[in-house]
Amino acid sequence: MGVKLERGRRGGRRAHKMMADINVTPLVDVMLVLLVVFMITAPLLTAGVNVNLPKAHARALDKQDDAPLEISLDAQGHIYIGQTRMTADELKAKLAAIAQQAPDKRIYIRADNHLSYGQVMGVMAIASTSGFTKIALVTDPSSAQGR
Repeated sequence: MGVKLERGRRGGRRAHKMMADINVTPLVDVMLVLLVVFMITAPLLTAGVNVNLPKAHARALDKQDDAPLEISLDAQGHIYIGQTRMTADELKAKLAAIAQQAPDKRIYIRADNHLSYGQVMGVMAIASTSGFTKIALVTDPSSAQGR
């Protein structure tokens, strides 16, 4: 009786090993498309009234709030919260109501470059008397005149 040798399960063929490499080309393609989409849409997300901001050299704010309250004054002195136009009395009532819920909320005031100092300070006074302490003036640092 002879001893029969078995060849194994594959019958003598070479066993194919699993490939452990990850194909990242589709991932890179998707990420590049998303990058282009965000680069195009990011400038469009700045909401608010078109205001000619004064130029100033200032340090950028260190901490950005999730949803700061933005008050704008256009060239004619009209007051806006976001896109909504309102009078000074309506602004007082609105800010008083917001201060009841979130007194630590940051307020950004965007005012046209040609407005008088008194008009801008009037809006700041309304915000301050409503109970807000974090009030910031927005300027346009990108095209400030060198000094």
